[in-house]
Amino acid sequence: MRRLLAILIPGLLLITACGGSPATTATPEPTSQSAGEVAKLDSLKVSDNGDKKAPGLEFNKPLDVTQPTIKMVSDGAGDKVKAGQVAQITYIAVDGKDGKTLEDTFPTGSQPVELNDQLKTGSAVLYNALVGAKVGADIAFVVPGTAASGEAAATSSQLVVFKVTGVKDAVKPLAKPEGDTVTPPAGLPTVKVDDKGIPQISVDGAKAPDALVAQDLIKGKGAVVKETDTLTVNYVGVTLADGKKFDSSYDKGETASFALNGVIKGWTQGLAGKTVGSRVLLVIPKSLAYGDAATQGQPTGDLVFVVDILGAQ
Repeated sequence: MRRLLAILIPGLLLITACGGSPATTATPEPTSQSAGEVAKLDSLKVSDNGDKKAPGLEFNKPLDVTQPTIKMVSDGAGDKVKAGQVAQITYIAVDGKDGKTLEDTFPTGSQPVELNDQLKTGSAVLYNALVGAKVGADIAFVVPGTAASGEAAATSSQLVVFKVTGVKDAVKPLAKPEGDTVTPPAGLPTVKVDDKGIPQISVDGAKAPDALVAQDLIKGKGAVVKETDTLTVNYVGVTLADGKKFDSSYDKGETASFALNGVIKGWTQGLAGKTVGSRVLLVIPKSLAYGDAATQGQPTGDLVFVVDILGAQ
């Protein structure tokens, strides 16, 4: 999971974790907009090292700002990014005090960022910088550090340099799974749909899995899901030991969007290769879930999910 960026830029939870809402198209912005203490980025030089290697960064240290600051370092020569589209980005994040690398996504490939109202609300400076940029652009974003408070340690400013590697139109997700019904083998948890169309999972008679089970209940006819895709889904999750529900997008009243390579391994491995429109039963061993020492309210042990794959980008 791209944990650092999700912390620095709340709007980017859209691409790194469950949550979020369907995209809405905003009015296109004509040009990329810089904001904040832009002059403090005048010393920054970005040197290209190829598609799979992070660029070299040179800047006067320490780099310190008091407000989120963003600047177009160099624009690209490709297509212009428009509001409502999906921008593909890679990035490197470094400590503004000493330049130490904190996170680098260049070796693993581009990540999608949907330029919708959720991002505009969560991080307007990033939204306004990406909309109007061209493919190939390098954009620098600096997040202020924090002073020591109580038990929290002080942190220095952090610099994130994005490269826009591509752009495409957002695809509207399905409202519900669509495809051919599949009869699962005996011995798995069973699934029925209530009068509201919500899957209900029963674990009666189901045994603990020796390996991950990813069983189609409905086989969709859409695009094949890649591990690097961002999915839009509905889902229900229960613990295998007692069938107790611990999470459901239906209870939240909205679909969830997340990068498939940023969730538990059971989801990543179980949903990659499936097709859009599918309803998938996942029976996940604890080794591919949260284990026996989960924190922050996460469930322990073996887990069961029903996941409706409504969209992939």
